[in-house]
Amino acid sequence: MNTIPNRQVICEVLMEHAKEDKDIVVLCSDSRGSASMTPFFNTFPEQSVETGIAEQNLVSISAGMAKAGKKPYCASPACFLSTRSYEQAKVDVAYSNTNVKLIGISGGISYGALGMSHHSAQDFAAMAAIPNMRVYCPSDRHQTRHLVEALLADQKPAYIRVGRNPVEDVYSEENVPFEMDKATVVAEGTDVLIVACGEMVLPAKEAAANLEKQGISACVLDMYCVKPLDTKTLLEKAKDVKAVITVEEHAPFGGLGAAVAQCLSENEPKKCRLLALPDAPVITGVSKEVFAYYGLSAEGIEKAAKELLA
Repeated sequence: MNTIPNRQVICEVLMEHAKEDKDIVVLCSDSRGSASMTPFFNTFPEQSVETGIAEQNLVSISAGMAKAGKKPYCASPACFLSTRSYEQAKVDVAYSNTNVKLIGISGGISYGALGMSHHSAQDFAAMAAIPNMRVYCPSDRHQTRHLVEALLADQKPAYIRVGRNPVEDVYSEENVPFEMDKATVVAEGTDVLIVACGEMVLPAKEAAANLEKQGISACVLDMYCVKPLDTKTLLEKAKDVKAVITVEEHAPFGGLGAAVAQCLSENEPKKCRLLALPDAPVITGVSKEVFAYYGLSAEGIEKAAKELLA
């Protein structure tokens, strides 16, 4: 059972590179503990900035440092980073095309009982709507490592959303078929296509395995790149299936499902089912309980697939 959250992996990768690259800087908004960035701050104090609870300052300072040649990674709860500092993300980072990586920690419903004020179920939609802003949601610690390594190699803005708690591995350390901005084919299938991102990839994979036992062939795409959406792979895999299901830890509007449906409607019309959180404050509970309640589980995905194919 995995005990390492994706946020910890981000810190580990940045620390590995910061030893040689002194331009790497980590900024936090009174969130170094919850972001798992305390080791970085302790090891590289001269490459660390604490702004306090001031998310707008966090993003603007990051943009300024990027313009000065630094490589800022600013980590803050996704619920605040994607809302309180939205104008700064739009203007200072994206419009100015600065090399800032925004790390939204404890994304989705990770904060559980803290409720809607601390949930980030609209961040995909908000960030994806900004020109020049890329949106990523890795599915496990291994993919997270590869994603951060790839982001260190470019100089473009990006928003990365990770959850609060450890998630079970989708891949293994020895087998992570990662390619930047390209969806990963987790399972091949010809009856139904399941497109998922983040913590929804594992239940999608499990649902495909359950469906196979019942004679239903399901293809699973790990679309960690919410934007830019890998339309090429999506259309290739959607071409021969009867139906498409999207699964995401996000509101039903403007997220992965909306992007997939838009692409399909324009190029390869298919019967679709978008599985997402409701357009309402979610129930109180830990992530798995909430996911199960709203059908964002292997059982829920399996049920949706059978209904679509009936």
